[in-house]
Amino acid sequence: MEFEAVIGLEVHAQLSTESKMFCSCSTKFGSEPNTQICPVCTGLPGVLPVINKKAVEYALKLALALGCKINLYSIMARKNYFYPDLPKGYQISQYELPIAEEGAVEIEVNGKTKRIGLIRIHLEEDAGKLIHDEKQPFSYVDFNRTGVPLLEIVTKPEISSPEEAVAYLKTLRSILRYLEICDGNMEEGSLRCDANVSIKPKGSFEFGTKVELKNMNSFKHVEKALAYEIKRQIGLLLEGKAIIQETRLYDEATQTTHPMRGKEEAHDYCYFPDPDLIEIKLEEALIERLLKELPELPLVKRRRFIETYSLTPYEADILTEEKSLANFFEETVKLHPYPKSVSNFILTEVLRYLNRDRKDITETNLKPENLAELLNLVEKGLISITIAKQVFPEVYEKGLVPLKVIEERGLIQESSEDRLKEVCETVLIENPKEVERYKAGKKGLLGFFVGQVMKKTQGKANPKLVNKILEELLER
Repeated sequence: MEFEAVIGLEVHAQLSTESKMFCSCSTKFGSEPNTQICPVCTGLPGVLPVINKKAVEYALKLALALGCKINLYSIMARKNYFYPDLPKGYQISQYELPIAEEGAVEIEVNGKTKRIGLIRIHLEEDAGKLIHDEKQPFSYVDFNRTGVPLLEIVTKPEISSPEEAVAYLKTLRSILRYLEICDGNMEEGSLRCDANVSIKPKGSFEFGTKVELKNMNSFKHVEKALAYEIKRQIGLLLEGKAIIQETRLYDEATQTTHPMRGKEEAHDYCYFPDPDLIEIKLEEALIERLLKELPELPLVKRRRFIETYSLTPYEADILTEEKSLANFFEETVKLHPYPKSVSNFILTEVLRYLNRDRKDITETNLKPENLAELLNLVEKGLISITIAKQVFPEVYEKGLVPLKVIEERGLIQESSEDRLKEVCETVLIENPKEVERYKAGKKGLLGFFVGQVMKKTQGKANPKLVNKILEELLER
């Protein structure tokens, strides 16, 4: 019997507001434990929470970007459960009347487009963080994160594979970052994902027993956890065993999942409207203003890059993943109107240094005008691409003007035909066996000869001219 997976994702995106959801405490990451708390976020008696307006606007931006139905009237509710990191004994969230419903995220997997429908988007506050002592049987609680504003984005069970789940998460993360409402940092917990997984016979309309997966803090973890869980559930069914509805944790060390607790249902949380908070009533004027402020979204930009700049889907994917990199690319193309050349250099040299330093392009000293000048010098034949790559580290790290660096280091390209002819002749004399093989039909050796000339000229030789001279000499 063949089986197929049914996956639904619940993503928690931490909103990039300066203050918490219901108080003025800072949301800054990495501060000393329990230094960003107050009576409101710790739930002391007699305090009253106040809704963060910016968090509501951020929620609306995402809802508009994903084509959701926005509810002009919504309420905050208390989700009741006990856990040591929850100081009030309940979490303020939304249940029956969320801020937005429906909508979809369009993804591309293996060249095919698929729309993943959404059930809802709602606002809520985060809980605290438990810190377990490795040497003693103690746990500590840091309430700094308590009350930090979150958006929960819940999909319909329309994801069919771990690959689709990762594509959905990457697309959603990119959208959140384009909107500048969440930094999407999974390592710091700014973007967290829970998954509901079930298995059913292929073609069946009846879903199997649902299992929830937690503790997945990277795209790789999501993919591996889902793949393992799907395999585990299929194995149980083939053995004639029942699948238990439960919550399971992903173990990175073993790349397996193991039971955490029984899976709760909504009624277990005893939701009811929070009596301390007024309902959220939205005006059409606010929604219209936010709609006008929406940027060009990643998928639209990707398609435009392919059509306008004749880029491959792969090139467009990488260049549009981050809005800052996409903007940098377009600013450079304005000054060096050769999109393919700009794309190639960014995808190789620029990204190599960004990945090395784990930085965004805006956090570096590299400017579009300097990269454009560097590529213009290559296009004019004043330097080779090899020299451009040698010069680039100083342009990137120090923000230096390329021409100044090239002149100071004496790196202007050698384009004297007489001088290059002498070097080419020397290379051919030094490599007689290779010359014989070339003349016997091994034309690919031309690249070897070019490399030798470039080595002798320390990369300064004009490669086009070198190719021309070598071909003429070898045809004699």
